[in-house]
Amino acid sequence: MARTFNTEGYCDPDYNYMIDLTGRLAQIKAMVDNGKYFTINRGRQYGKTTTLIALEGYLEPYYQVISLDFQMLSSACFENEASFVSSFSREILYAAESMPVQVKAELESYSRGNDSELTLPVLFKTLEKFCRESDKKLVLMIDEVDSASNNQVFLDFLAQLRAYYLKRRKVTTFQSVILAGVHDVRSIKRKIRPEEDHKANSPWNIAADYTVDMNFGADEIEVMLMEYENDYSTGMDVKSMAQSIYDYTSGYPYLVSRLCKLIDEKVAGSGMFPDKSNAWTNSGFQAALKMLLEETNPLFESLMNKLYDYPELNSVISQLLFQGEKIPYNPDDIAMKDAMMFGFAKVQDSSVQIANRIFETRLYNKYLLTSREQCSEMFSEGSRWRSQFVIDGYLDVRRVLEKFVETFDFLYGDRDETFVEDEGRRYFMLFLKPIINGSGNCYVEPETRNRERMDLVIDYLGRQYVCELKIWHGNAYNERGEAQLSKYLDYFHLKKGYMLSFNFNQKKEIGVKEIILGDKVLIEAVV
Repeated sequence: MARTFNTEGYCDPDYNYMIDLTGRLAQIKAMVDNGKYFTINRGRQYGKTTTLIALEGYLEPYYQVISLDFQMLSSACFENEASFVSSFSREILYAAESMPVQVKAELESYSRGNDSELTLPVLFKTLEKFCRESDKKLVLMIDEVDSASNNQVFLDFLAQLRAYYLKRRKVTTFQSVILAGVHDVRSIKRKIRPEEDHKANSPWNIAADYTVDMNFGADEIEVMLMEYENDYSTGMDVKSMAQSIYDYTSGYPYLVSRLCKLIDEKVAGSGMFPDKSNAWTNSGFQAALKMLLEETNPLFESLMNKLYDYPELNSVISQLLFQGEKIPYNPDDIAMKDAMMFGFAKVQDSSVQIANRIFETRLYNKYLLTSREQCSEMFSEGSRWRSQFVIDGYLDVRRVLEKFVETFDFLYGDRDETFVEDEGRRYFMLFLKPIINGSGNCYVEPETRNRERMDLVIDYLGRQYVCELKIWHGNAYNERGEAQLSKYLDYFHLKKGYMLSFNFNQKKEIGVKEIILGDKVLIEAVV
């Protein structure tokens, strides 16, 4: 059976192309060997279940692993303590490879009952006996702990685990306990007990830090693609393709697999890409990227739902996208913690950034393409003049800038400085969106994102255009910006770049001009 790229459920190396998890599993085993209790918290479809299933096999020669999934329990299982003990006992009986006879008899008795005598302390006395009499040390793994959200019984269960952990010099307990889910236990606590004095009073404060990087590196993607190439001999530039996938995904596991799956199964065999050799090219990659950005999938749905469920995220995301704010990471800020927890954001150089280019582009689409914005004059103008901006498949960015300057000055030329500074770049992206929509996308390079300057990279039909959006601060500052843009063009191997300056000087001269800077041509527009 041929292997495939998988985005539905966990990945199996016998059936799916996937990166080698051995290094990560070794790091996790080291934590288990040291008796650590910890939680694997990552965003949706981050490879948590795949990692746990692989970890179970990796640990089996050394430990007896009891792997549970709280998705298998219904809400009735958490209705009260007795229901939970009965349900949990059934799951242990099903999952454990072997257990002492007396332990099995007790758990079977609990699994059949539902009376008031079935309490967590009773269950844990039996689990302690299991740990003490087992031939191997026990490791407990629980996936999808989010299924226990808003439930006090689960918190009481964690409290029992904590109590035995603290007494483990005197009593025998689990060698290690690993919980996996999107929410960490503190956030679950916060949702159950919103009062201030309970927010940080988590029963899981014994948990060690889990620092294993679960993102895929460009080199790991390259190895995975090489396995595919060995099977199909497409002639792809494996290193370049791996780097392109990484550049857009930052190694987010689902996005990596999804792009590869789209190239392999959707792009290959389509009109412009009759076979796999045509598909595994830069043009094929751009076609897959377009498909991904336009599709509805569980990951995107989950992310967008979070913006409605957690309204405080909106202001953080909007600041990052449009205002050029470099937001210092504050671990005590709930909105920032939520952005990190759900996978929207990452921390780099002590600042919060959107996690990857694909999320950024999708979020731009969400914020720009609301029904209100689609009716705006700026969006309408971009739509109205769209046909004149593409010539022989090339995007005429100079013409885009010329028309934007004309439109912006007509619509907003009399607005005050604050409006221009806060909204100018957003309105350019709103003007640009209908022009490139369907054939391209754009994103901001994070290292250039600040109040004065943002480098916008436009991908259109496989070609890239770099446009610096900046606030005017005099000729000297402008010349430095020109030099910075010239260096940035070298990174993209381009000879032409674009600059859009928002000038608050009353005597400014609006318009578009061409500047020669060494071997580069800069097209500069001023509004």
